[in-house]
Amino acid sequence: MQSTSAQESKNSGPWWKYGHVWLIISGPLIVVIAGIITVVIAFSAADPVIDENYYENSTNINKTLRAQQKNMGPAHTVRNHAATPDEDLPPLRP
Repeated sequence: MQSTSAQESKNSGPWWKYGHVWLIISGPLIVVIAGIITVVIAFSAADPVIDENYYENSTNINKTLRAQQKNMGPAHTVRNHAATPDEDLPPLRP
């Protein structure tokens, strides 16, 4: 009669033939491959500079938006007339 460990070694095959082993290995392997792909994408193309004068252009945009808000002033005051002081109301036209 053979011992139990000798019988188990006879019945078990190589480790790569078991599906559970590949299930355990595949998770970290996918993460490593995704990390390598991410690094390659990050270093292959530089991020473009959108605008050299972004600060100056943004202040100009804010000025334009303020001017548009001033143009819309009468519409806002008529719509919100209950909360608007009398001096801010547009002049009444006959």
